Amino acid sequence: MARIQTPHRVRGTQDIFGEDQRRHAHVLTTFERVRALYCFQRVDIPMFEATEVFARSIGETTDVVSKEMYTFPDRGGDSLTLRPEFTASIARAYLTEGWQQFAPLKVATSGPVFRYERPQKGRYRQFHQIDAEVLGAAEPAADVELLVMADQLLAELGIEGVTLQLNTLGDAATRDAWRAALVAHFEAHRDVLSEDSLVRLEKNPMRILDSKDPRDRPVADSAPDIDAYLTAEARAFFDAVTSGLDAAGVRWTRNPRLVRGLDYYRHTAFEFVTDRLGAQGTVLAGGRYDGLVESLGGSATPGVGWAAGVERLAMLVPEPAAAGIDAVVVPMGTEAERHATGVVAALRRTGLAVDMAFKGNMKRRLAKADALGARHAVILGDDELAKGVVAVKRLADGSQAEVALDALADALRA
Repeated sequence: MARIQTPHRVRGTQDIFGEDQRRHAHVLTTFERVRALYCFQRVDIPMFEATEVFARSIGETTDVVSKEMYTFPDRGGDSLTLRPEFTASIARAYLTEGWQQFAPLKVATSGPVFRYERPQKGRYRQFHQIDAEVLGAAEPAADVELLVMADQLLAELGIEGVTLQLNTLGDAATRDAWRAALVAHFEAHRDVLSEDSLVRLEKNPMRILDSKDPRDRPVADSAPDIDAYLTAEARAFFDAVTSGLDAAGVRWTRNPRLVRGLDYYRHTAFEFVTDRLGAQGTVLAGGRYDGLVESLGGSATPGVGWAAGVERLAMLVPEPAAAGIDAVVVPMGTEAERHATGVVAALRRTGLAVDMAFKGNMKRRLAKADALGARHAVILGDDELAKGVVAVKRLADGSQAEVALDALADALRA
């Protein structure tokens, strides 16, 4: 019989173990702790949605929808898609579950997402994201809170050398005027634009500004900035965001070429970037999307949020220490092994992390305890059983003492 195709042989997936898993878990536990500090409720959403949710929200002309989604018909003939991100699903849930009653709603989530793209450093076809959103808050204070939260998360993860790049996309009037100016500029230089940018010129001209094609860069770099088209209201909103960041002690830099192509994006756009991951330097990104819920059929609802790839963050965090093990129980003999099962269960019920070494001679069992990084080895043999005690060996210095079984948990804590 042919050997089964294991997951690590499937291109773009990974098995997470050992140090990689510790890094991954460290990102998630830190995220959970920080989101609780900021009073964001945890929300969990389905792993797949009706394809329309993503086609209408992310945009049918985007690479994600047109090239990267895992879409399939179910047995009823409906088109379903594995989620490529969280924001669209959260906006859908806000609309369909009646969460408007909780506005302004602060929610956060994490889990696997799926995109069919070329695997590379820090990027997989099944990868993991953390995500935070505020729905129903039009005030710039919501943008500031999300940015301060992201900054604190990166700091508590111990990630250094990250820069917050910030821009404004203005309000609807600003965006319409700037878009018209960009189209006029790019039309005047269409003879030197790349094929991809010519397509974007018809459907999504702002995306030309972040093109990586060398043919596009001179034209993109000479395009008009948004500042000349900002309304007084849009300028005041951006000023409120930047002054809020300054008050919170969050350092930022202006990037006037940072854009979001879809029409429902408004005002704040941001990315936390690093030069430690090569070309894929964005570790956390987001912005304000005041028209997203409306694009799904709801009433106009302000929203702002961010997402970050867990794999990329995990590559940047210092190696976390392995989980501490309080003790490894070392039984010697059949009768001792039978009793040891009860000893281990009782210790675990008191909240102690305990393992059991039940294979090999005494030397090998103690070696296993040491290799696991345990603080103590609890040795149980016939002599100890007869006296109702165990021998507790402190592995750091080799000291050993007899301890009564009913006092073992307290001794291990001491």
